[in-house]
Amino acid sequence: MSPNVALIGPGAIGGTLAAWLAQRGDLDLTVCARTPFETLTVETPDGEITARPRIATSPRGLSPVDWVLVATKAYDDAGAAPWLAALVGPRTRVAVIRNGVEHREAFAGRVDAANLLPVIVDFPAERSAPGVFRQRRYGWIRVPEGEAGKAFAALFAGCPIDVGTTDDFVSVAWRKLALNAAGAVNAMTLKPSGVAHDPGAAQVMKALVAECVAVGRAEGATLADDLGDQVVNGYRAGPSDLVNSLLADRQAGRPMELDARNGVIVRRGAAHGIPTPANAMIVALLNAAAG
Repeated sequence: MSPNVALIGPGAIGGTLAAWLAQRGDLDLTVCARTPFETLTVETPDGEITARPRIATSPRGLSPVDWVLVATKAYDDAGAAPWLAALVGPRTRVAVIRNGVEHREAFAGRVDAANLLPVIVDFPAERSAPGVFRQRRYGWIRVPEGEAGKAFAALFAGCPIDVGTTDDFVSVAWRKLALNAAGAVNAMTLKPSGVAHDPGAAQVMKALVAECVAVGRAEGATLADDLGDQVVNGYRAGPSDLVNSLLADRQAGRPMELDARNGVIVRRGAAHGIPTPANAMIVALLNAAAG
């Protein structure tokens, strides 16, 4: 029997994933969006893909599905609540696709913990208009190992994105958080990835990552001593015009996922007695800049 899937939040990541899911002819997909559109179009490394999935602009009339993929920003959990109320039944699995390390905490009390699956995504994607996206590389997705993780990976059978399970999700999540934390420099300078070629900016990125490593290790993650160098080198090796979501949100005057990306390092650091002055400073400055 074909799985019924609903995706909430067709932003850069969610919209790209929806387009790939829609390439499967045997999957019943509903995309839940505030802004109506008819077609999903993604420019991929190997050409353009398109899809015309079912679009719902209201939870009214929807019923529980097998899978709900929540791809809303961390600051918009309340916006996902009406959709979840309509789409989640006793056996519905809810995959939480987001930045940060607080996937389960975000929906505690709203979804049965046994049915929650945290998801870490690492591929660059940008949205230029509702339903129109650019995916610069295929990248990867990781979920905790287990039956739910395998079932999630199976949804993307045939997709060029590397989707798989891991027995150390904590380490994967904190490594990705290190990359996200460094990305605050882009939002602070209002410059894309090429800013990492500036020696001073690179040093700030490394300082942010070093604090992330210290806190992540206290949380049980296995993280390399040279992770800061790896992050900066990755920025420098990639396209210099790449715009991360934090920068895109600041440029557009939208709320930023600052707490999920840098604030969490400060909060978790305080709980462990670990100083995080670089992350605390950039959180304070970006919050002030955003008003």
